[in-house]
Amino acid sequence: MQWRRLQRTGLRRLQESAGDVYQQTNAFRVYVSDVIPGFLQTPGYAAALLSAIANFRGTPDDVSDAVAARMHRNRVLDNGGRRFSFVIEESVLRYRLCSTEALAGQLGHLRAVMDLHNVAVGIIPFAAQRDVWPMPTFTIFDETRVHADTLAAASTLTQPSQVELYARAFARLSSAAVRGAAARSLITAALASLD
Repeated sequence: MQWRRLQRTGLRRLQESAGDVYQQTNAFRVYVSDVIPGFLQTPGYAAALLSAIANFRGTPDDVSDAVAARMHRNRVLDNGGRRFSFVIEESVLRYRLCSTEALAGQLGHLRAVMDLHNVAVGIIPFAAQRDVWPMPTFTIFDETRVHADTLAAASTLTQPSQVELYARAFARLSSAAVRGAAARSLITAALASLD
């Protein structure tokens, strides 16, 4: 569905619309090449990003409400019965989409989230040897659906062959990612670059 149509009344309703899918999903696999994953965003980072989206798309400015809805939706992370696996390109840590203070807070939050027992964060370093290219953001919900983003539209894919294709891509991207101390050091380096 085209973003223009999804966002015609603003951004808040779009944040709220995914609630049912989030509550029904037990395992999330998220690959992001452009921004910090929505699940992991702080209010300051989300406000800057959603403001940029509203401005770019010319949607009604309901950013404050959209940020509140995103933060409410993200409470799904607090349910220890759900599993989250994130793979992020290192470049995401360095994109200046918000103020230096907001980005520092966001990177600190990302480091803290890595301590949650139900969250796995992998970061693909710039120098990683890889057998698959960076691609647009996508989220796999259990084994049943994929949300894939482009500049013009958001796609929901439910055909088993489509879901399997994205699962294969996620596995290959994930194999190039570092975790634990190595991932933390990439975040620390990104934080140090803010000075």
